[in-house]
Amino acid sequence: MKRNKILIDHTLIIDELERSIKFYNWNSILSFLPKGSYLVGGYIRDIILKRITEKVDVDIVVPFNAIKIGKMISENINSKFIILDKEREVVRIILNHISIDIANQISSTIEGDLSSRDFSINSIAFLFDKKLLFDPFNGLKDLQCSLLKTYSEINLLNDPLRILRCFRFVSELNFKIDLKLVDFIKKNKGKLYLVAEERINYEINKIVNGENALEAVILVKKFNIFGSDNFYKNSFFLDLQKINYTELNKNEKKNFLPLFLIAQILDEVSLEQYKFSKNEIAKTKLLRKWHFLLEKKNIAQLTESDRFALHKELEMFFPSFICYLPQNLRLDWLNRWRDKDDKLFHPSNLLNGDVIKKNLKINDGPILGELLQYLSSELAYKRLNNFDEAIYKAKRWIEQNAPKCD
Repeated sequence: MKRNKILIDHTLIIDELERSIKFYNWNSILSFLPKGSYLVGGYIRDIILKRITEKVDVDIVVPFNAIKIGKMISENINSKFIILDKEREVVRIILNHISIDIANQISSTIEGDLSSRDFSINSIAFLFDKKLLFDPFNGLKDLQCSLLKTYSEINLLNDPLRILRCFRFVSELNFKIDLKLVDFIKKNKGKLYLVAEERINYEINKIVNGENALEAVILVKKFNIFGSDNFYKNSFFLDLQKINYTELNKNEKKNFLPLFLIAQILDEVSLEQYKFSKNEIAKTKLLRKWHFLLEKKNIAQLTESDRFALHKELEMFFPSFICYLPQNLRLDWLNRWRDKDDKLFHPSNLLNGDVIKKNLKINDGPILGELLQYLSSELAYKRLNNFDEAIYKAKRWIEQNAPKCD
């Protein structure tokens, strides 16, 4: 990912923050905030990085009464209001694509509050009333160096999901991980079992969908985040550093690489454990099935039936499978898949079941399914050109394959 030149001057950062606040028309929100309230976290980080995101996530800290303040703001701007943590007073306001979290300050000082956050790059505050940028842990310097550091490892242990979040920032921001943080991750990765599976699922999806997802997934594998030291020796897991993804266009990378990358860090048991959908698990099983088959049998040795079955089963997510093919076939097969009229890569039929039942007087059942499969295969291999030929071949197939009654 190409890095833009980031904002480093405090005055420029504050100007940009105020422009952004004006753009989103936050005046009605700011008027409800008590003195001493401040903006913190990813919103400031993204402003400094000149990073544009579809969804706007805002974190505001108030000295007291976060629930009461959040409810008043929500009623004033007619937005959705959610209490995330009643005891600690953390609330969320959702308005269109903007999500605003408001929480009580937990320390007697702002610096004390910031010291409890996960990484230095998220520990920069903007004090609304003083129009001041406050950066006690050199987060701005780490942003300049594209470096992920933590003020306190205890902060990460308080919520072990933050261990996984390191790889999300590698993926989304193209950051490096501080060496001390690397050692910490290796020693404490096992504590991820304490985290709710749904939260881990969310972070994994963030990791595999970032612009720098490949490098992040390579690190996840390198540190064996989700398995033992022997976990990735399974033949299904590929050496990602040797794979060239240039055949895939931008949309194909966005839509199909995440599934491939997920399948490179989790086995089927882990996919179920971390609450991945049945559809994602089913697709991974098909990727494995055809990968193992091609390990045993050269592609040139596949029968027509094998090839047809491969394309029928993988049609909807074929680019996720492209990396398992020999390099010399990838572009040709991908171009054929891109051609929606290629009947082998996009199996279809000239006849549907209702037409066959009407014209050939057969009923629903296995025979009808096998016939449709046969006609689709004939069309894929260009041995069928029109409706009349399809009816003729269907009659011949029924004569040869339908059960005979004595």
